[in-house]
Amino acid sequence: MQIQPSFLNGCGLPQAWAGLPQWCVLETSFGAGLNFLKTWQAWKADPARPRILHFAACEPFPVSRIDLLKAASALPELLPLAQELLAQWQGLLQGLHRLSFEDGHVLLSLGIGDAHDMLKLQTLSADSIFLNGLTPQHPAPGWELNTLKAVARCCRRGSRLAFRELAPGMLEGLKHCGFELI
Repeated sequence: MQIQPSFLNGCGLPQAWAGLPQWCVLETSFGAGLNFLKTWQAWKADPARPRILHFAACEPFPVSRIDLLKAASALPELLPLAQELLAQWQGLLQGLHRLSFEDGHVLLSLGIGDAHDMLKLQTLSADSIFLNGLTPQHPAPGWELNTLKAVARCCRRGSRLAFRELAPGMLEGLKHCGFELI
């Protein structure tokens, strides 16, 4: 098994999307949006980027506008993108929300609520999965086998999954859902 230092590297990005018409990333815990902002930044900087970048994510408890800006301010190069995200960061009630950036070329589908419930509502075929929020220190209650099955249902053959750490038992659950660990 190979654990990469970042989700982008772990999924082979930006090289993996080079020359393709579209790319879909699924993140299991949006948090303060830093992985979205880093992915968007990599997309903007890549001349071989896909025409469409679709980033889908789940988050049971969205952060405040202040916390989102505070998190992004630790990485000043992300601040212009964070400001664009902040402009649409309002009214995030339970359910699915679609935010659009870069004249519709960057899309964020944000599911506010339990990851299992939000993933059941998604109709996407993810190329990359950022399995986030599942560390041994924070085992993320509710991330049982049914949730991993919902993640797997949103994947296509050849999807790459990256994670920093996993809660105990998650590797077995991923294998059970058809993921190969390299």
